[in-house]
Order: sequence, then structure tokens, then C-alpha cells
Amino acid sequence: MDRSANISPPAPIPHPRDVLELLKPVTWFPPMWAFFCGVMSSGAGLDGRWWFLFGGVLLAGPMVCGTSQAVNDWFDRHVDAINQPERPIPSGRIAGRWGLYVALIGSGLSLLLGLTLGFWVFVATIVGLLCAWGYSAPPFRFKMSGWIGPAVVGLSYEGLSWFTGASVMTGGLPDARVLVVILLYSLGAHGIMTLNDFKAVEGDSAMGVRSLPVTLGIAAAARLACAVMAVPQVIVIALLFQWGLAFSAIAVTLLLTMQIVFMRRLLTDPNKYAPWYNATGVSSYVLGMLAAALGLGGWI
Repeated sequence: MDRSANISPPAPIPHPRDVLELLKPVTWFPPMWAFFCGVMSSGAGLDGRWWFLFGGVLLAGPMVCGTSQAVNDWFDRHVDAINQPERPIPSGRIAGRWGLYVALIGSGLSLLLGLTLGFWVFVATIVGLLCAWGYSAPPFRFKMSGWIGPAVVGLSYEGLSWFTGASVMTGGLPDARVLVVILLYSLGAHGIMTLNDFKAVEGDSAMGVRSLPVTLGIAAAARLACAVMAVPQVIVIALLFQWGLAFSAIAVTLLLTMQIVFMRRLLTDPNKYAPWYNATGVSSYVLGMLAAALGLGGWI
């Protein structure tokens, strides 16, 4: 009997174009923006820190965020085979276990890069990768919970990226005021992630994903998301005034006021206006992050 007939040929090495698609470059902007906010909040000059700046941008975007996308697509490959069969893994363009290998290689390279950028950046990289794997991989699969999943993404995309930006520029642990603002904006990002779940309510219900729009209903989830985004910013404004950063506080106040105007429209029909709010209200939110960072760094 010819046993060689039962041995499958090894899966071909995927084309770089397909690997890039797997890493989803469009998702890299939020953590890279938060990283930039971290750089500004540090108040440090760029002299002699250009490598750290470049390495941090690479780490926050293509490396950790890109790796998280590969992890997510690998563990969702069976669902994607039904809902989005054109994606690299279910389409067979990234065959065999190469999707998992890309995620593992990305994790290893991220750790190596984080190690070269300093102790606290390395710690943040470890936490970010743990969040990425825990979000998608069993037995945790934080994404199945509408409370835990958005919190993990908010911490990773906003908090850890901001922390990394501040840490690479100072070479150590960021200032306590910066850490407090990082935490508050990370909490607020939970609301942004909840709004992102509105587009998948039907699919989440069918797959047993307990997102807040599924468990609370569209209207209640929208109101909660707005409150979760607004309240941390109110606290940030109060703290900025207390710290004597009036220009920064006024800028964040104006941007929050814009968000509240947008929120009023969002709440009239959350399903219809959630994508619109993501382009208007969320933009105001992240501009507020930058305004706070500029104040903390002494730029305004």
C-alpha cells in the first residue's frame, strides 16, 4: 500500500499581498494616533529619539495591531467561511496553518521590537499581545462579551498605544497625570467599540456573541455608549483645569460639546446613524485626546 498517497502536500507560503490583507492596514490608524498622542503628552523633544519614534509607530500599528488582526481571523476562520469567504484564510489564499503562523511570527517580532524600545514598552507589548490573543482565542474569547470585549479593545488601541508613545520618548514610566488621562480615554473608548457592534447585531445574535446591542437592545446600548464616551471626558476636562492647563481643557470642552450635538442625532436612530457618528463624533473624540496630550506635554 502506498502511504505517500495519504500525505497532504505542505501548504504554500502565502503571497505578501495576502499577508498584508490579513494584517488589515486600515485598522492601524487608531493605535498609531494614540501613540502620537503619547509622544505629544510626554513633552520630550525628538533629538536623539528618532529611532524610538519610528520603532514605536511600527510597534503600535503594523506589529501589535496587525498581529491582533491575524489572530482574530485565524480563530474566526470558520465563521468567515460563511460570512466573508473572500477573506485570505477562508478563500485559501493563506492556506493550511499559515494564518496561525503569521500570528505567532508577528507576536514574536513584536516582543523583540518592544524589548529594544525599553522596559515599559516591552511590558506594554506583552499586555497588548495577551489582550489580542485573549480577545479572539479560546478559552477566553473576550469578544463574546459586550462588556469585556470592548474594554479589552479600548485598552489596547487607545491606552497601551498612548502609554507606548509616552514611554518611548521619556525612556521610562510616564507621568502620573498622563497615566490618569490614558485610563480615562481608554474607558471612554468602550463606547466607541459598542457603537461598532451595531452593524453586526443580526450576526452576533445568531453566533451567540453577547454584544451590548444584542443584550440591552439598540436604544439602550446607544445611550450607554454615549454616556461611557462622555463621562470620562468630563473628568479629563475637570482635571486639566485643576492642573492649570486651561487652553487644553477648553479645547476638549468644545470637542465634547460637538460630540454631544452629534449624539443627539445618533440617538434618534442608532442603527442608521452609527456609521455617521463614527465619522463625526469619534473624530471629535480622538481630536480631544490630542488636545489633552498637547496640554499635558506643555505644547499649549
